[in-house]
Amino acid sequence: MHRLAGLFTAFIILLAGAHAPAAAQDKTITVFAAASMKNALDDINAAYTAKTGLKVTASYAASSALAKQIEQGAPADVFISADTDWMDYAIGKKNINEPTRMNLLGNSIVLIAPKDSKIDNVAIAQGFDLAKLAGDGKIATGDVKAVPVGKYARAALEKLGSWQAAEPKFAMADSVRAALTLVARGEAVLGIVYSTDAKVEPGVKIVGTFPADSHPAIIYPVAATTTAKPETTDYLAFLRSTAAKNILEKYGFKFLLSPTT
Repeated sequence: MHRLAGLFTAFIILLAGAHAPAAAQDKTITVFAAASMKNALDDINAAYTAKTGLKVTASYAASSALAKQIEQGAPADVFISADTDWMDYAIGKKNINEPTRMNLLGNSIVLIAPKDSKIDNVAIAQGFDLAKLAGDGKIATGDVKAVPVGKYARAALEKLGSWQAAEPKFAMADSVRAALTLVARGEAVLGIVYSTDAKVEPGVKIVGTFPADSHPAIIYPVAATTTAKPETTDYLAFLRSTAAKNILEKYGFKFLLSPTT
């Protein structure tokens, strides 16, 4: 009888062990974030895991692609977009828990060139000739019809009167990081990316900064999805913390909220 009881206890322990990984997996938070967030958010997620023991998995791509993936049922707990349009889109599709939405970050767009380029110190102002500056080369940015950085870039160039002549020279990338890579490899002579991207890529240099009033304000909203796990509330609170603010500002983002802790 005692032997049977012992066997039963061992069986229960085995069962508990078998379910442990699944239970741990249930505690993973999945974040879909704009590609430009990668370096900063990797650091934030590591800090959050160290603090709470909760694992965070991040998937990075253009905000447009992520919003469509969430719409198609991809399992995400948090969405961080590089513009308000794609967050609005996800809300319109009933994929976002709207009361959790907050405008977390700001950024700026810059003109970059390969680090060994002869192009330097470009004055970006009304009528500046981007097409002439590029010569026979390509200009890389995100797809101007969908990827936020491309939309900001086109808006700025249209306002400055530089878009029409430069448009044929554009190489449209599927994310800001893909555009950054094209310039770093010398496959494009110029690129338009966020200043935060240029800071983390040693293969490029910033040659000019677009005036803030030449394009819509660059805002990164964050929100929980409608299918988010309960633990997501704590993660969103961490994004508002002083610890997260310090990391984000180190990478050059502008923190738009008052930190909570």
